[in-house]
Amino acid sequence: MTFGGAAGTGESGPGAQWAEAEQAGARRRLFGADPIPLNPLRALVSPYTWLATTHLLASLFLGIGTFTSVVTLLALSVGLLPVGLLGVPLFVLTVYYVRGLAALERWWFQLTLGVRIPPPAQPPRAPSLLRNVWTLCVSAATWRQLFYQLALLPIGIATMTVTLATWSGPVALLLLPAYYDRLPEGANLGLFRVTHPAQAALVAAAGALLLLSAPLAIRVLSTVNAAVGRALLGRFSAAELTERVGELEQSRRRVVDSAEAERRRIERDLHDGAQQRLVGLAMTLGRAKARYATDPTSVGDLLNEAHEEAKQAVVELRDLTRGIHPPVLTDRGLDAALSALAARSPVPVAVEVDVEPRPSPTVEAIAYFVVAEALTNLARHAHATQASVLASRVDDGLRIIVLDDGRGGADPEAGTGLRGLADRVSGVDGTLMVYSPPGGPTVITVELPCG
Repeated sequence: MTFGGAAGTGESGPGAQWAEAEQAGARRRLFGADPIPLNPLRALVSPYTWLATTHLLASLFLGIGTFTSVVTLLALSVGLLPVGLLGVPLFVLTVYYVRGLAALERWWFQLTLGVRIPPPAQPPRAPSLLRNVWTLCVSAATWRQLFYQLALLPIGIATMTVTLATWSGPVALLLLPAYYDRLPEGANLGLFRVTHPAQAALVAAAGALLLLSAPLAIRVLSTVNAAVGRALLGRFSAAELTERVGELEQSRRRVVDSAEAERRRIERDLHDGAQQRLVGLAMTLGRAKARYATDPTSVGDLLNEAHEEAKQAVVELRDLTRGIHPPVLTDRGLDAALSALAARSPVPVAVEVDVEPRPSPTVEAIAYFVVAEALTNLARHAHATQASVLASRVDDGLRIIVLDDGRGGADPEAGTGLRGLADRVSGVDGTLMVYSPPGGPTVITVELPCG
């Protein structure tokens, strides 16, 4: 769908986020929940098997490049220290170069193995640029990433050797009947020598079994490789774990505050809405009761008024319960609930939902209220003419993207709407990102874990 006001072309633009979500959904539909099927024949032709093989074979070539460049930069940094301390800025450049390589490696893991490695937590910002650079250079995450770039060469040698043996060995055994008789003294397999067709047939059968088990070996090897990548490229240190605990404590406080604000909103809506309607209904019925004793024929208008009050009270109570938890969400799932939201929106909204398998009720409720609040905000403030909602499963999470072609300028820190959404999302360890430059468009991206 094309919106008025072209989407940004940069890496963080809405077009890039939309394309990334679509590619991730397509990847999950292609590979399924388990990347390598348990069926040996299906595993042999599984795309994941060959992507993992590509990853393992490419590790050697990546290791040669990273090892050579990083060692050269480190050597130059040390060698230029006596020359007016020129090695210091070169070492800083090396640190940023290593962090860039680590980001590329994390992207490579996600592209080929489907493994998302969260980047290390950023150190706290200091007012001084030199202090920030110093903190970055001495952080444990930087040195782990540096060690990974140096260790990638021996890791690549090992993985390439094992991977080649995993595939070439069974293939050589499987094809042995076609060439063993062309060897001068038969095929020497170490423990025995193949000189007879029956022996060759048995060896070929063993090669076929080994070939069927090769995807399992590739899976084990890629899992170990991903574990090393997580340990050295992701969040691992005790300090980062401590910071993570602090984030969870802050998230818990925000959830409690959000729940308290929601409770006060419900009380206010009951007091100002349905309760006032019911009080008016009681008063009208009281007037009708008093008039009935003296003039029974004149109570028709009062009864009609009471009937209208009752209907309005029912409508307000229904709206209130829908705001708490809509029944359609429980009965028919996120697709029907979001479609109902779009139908009630004054701005035309296109909805695309692909959330199988169905998330937990908690995640569904948060996704629903995120979209509801986002559509309410764009209808009130964005001056948009059209919008779109995309909900899709990405790996073990749920991604919600809401786009509109409004005037932009949405700031999560400026108002209570987006800040409330961020508080609600943080309750399940989710993330909320807002891209809204002045002039639009606005893209709200929410990722909720479903594991």
